[in-house]
Amino acid sequence: MDLSNKRVIVVGLGKSGVAAARLCLRRGARVLGTDAAPAEKLPRELGQLGVELCLGGHAGVDFARADLIVLSPGVPPLPQLAHATAPVIGEMELAARCVTAPILAVGGTNGKSTTTTLCADMLRAGGQRIFAGANLGTPACEAADQPLDVVVFEVSSFQLEHAPSFHPKVSVLLNISEDHLDRYASFDEYATAKGNAFVNQIEGDVAVVPQGDPACEQQARRGRAKLASFGQGGDYVVHGRSVVERASGEVFSLEGVDLHGRHNLENAAAAIAAVRAFGLGRSAIEAGLRGFHPLHHRMALVREAFGVRFYDDSKGTNVGAAVTALRGLEEERAVLIAGGRDKLGSYQPLAEALAEKGRAVVVIGEAAERIAQAVGERLPVARAGSMEEAVRVALGLAKPGDAVLLSPACSSYDMFRDYVDRGNRFAAAVSDLGGEEARA
Repeated sequence: MDLSNKRVIVVGLGKSGVAAARLCLRRGARVLGTDAAPAEKLPRELGQLGVELCLGGHAGVDFARADLIVLSPGVPPLPQLAHATAPVIGEMELAARCVTAPILAVGGTNGKSTTTTLCADMLRAGGQRIFAGANLGTPACEAADQPLDVVVFEVSSFQLEHAPSFHPKVSVLLNISEDHLDRYASFDEYATAKGNAFVNQIEGDVAVVPQGDPACEQQARRGRAKLASFGQGGDYVVHGRSVVERASGEVFSLEGVDLHGRHNLENAAAAIAAVRAFGLGRSAIEAGLRGFHPLHHRMALVREAFGVRFYDDSKGTNVGAAVTALRGLEEERAVLIAGGRDKLGSYQPLAEALAEKGRAVVVIGEAAERIAQAVGERLPVARAGSMEEAVRVALGLAKPGDAVLLSPACSSYDMFRDYVDRGNRFAAAVSDLGGEEARA
């Protein structure tokens, strides 16, 4: 992508924005970076980039004079861009235009990070030179100018809003459930953003979707890729602790793989479908699976004590994630710890899942009363003012053989710095429970 002497405006100067600015500079652009935050809240390296800066707001930015405008993923819709005549693209789209290796994109409301990591581990085990990043943590633009065989991007709806030419060779959509309705006007608008990853796929590409999920299949059919399905009745089916490829009869063992919950076994099936499209064989796939380490705060087993297993799924920041985690538990019953900052969606699906799998629910944070109202009289509801209290109350409600599951269905910002802080506080509280006498 030739940006020689072009005027590029990068909006949003967190990690992704800094990576985008660096890439544009390497391509010969004249870069202006702007952010609503003041300098003291932004990366220190900004002053060393050699770009013009407009911080603390965008009032001094003449968007009409830009040749290209690049948005970081977290930037909300800006009314100032209504007057821009230059193309407006996202940081991931910029990265995709500057890589030559084929792209494997993993999207969905829930399970993206685990599935992206599984894909990366299997491809590495097969000897492929890969980059794994984008929404996963490392900015997408860091993939540019590297000698790679496959680029693995975890893709969010925000990143796909401004990705007009994004073209993955393989695109995975794990699921779509209500989320970010504080940003999108409707569920359909959110689903459309998720499905933008399929639009530019052509014959010879592969779209991986869950079997029997009409919303995901509808999005996949916006492109021309061949569909590969995972799940019951699909092309890649979980049987016990194995995944079976229906077309060949090949069996991929999940024995010894550190994955908890039925939904994570389905994520493994989706990942296998994705890497098979790159020609990966069984030995590499199984080696990658065995080398997988669960991501922090995503259905991580913290401890087993008092006959109860404690799971940290603090990354379950929406209702769909909490429902999936709850229903995916091997344990017959669970005490759920849920609540936090409300995302304005319905808690009815969570109440229904609790009716099937719940022993009780402990609610915390700003959304506590809305969750309690949705649950109603289905099962016991307790309230807690801190994570430490929630863990103690949950233990008191659980029976031997149960699980205690932190899967909040909400964001964390009412009580915690972020989901990591929330999960760490949960793990610390579980560790502090002490010995068997703590139940009394």
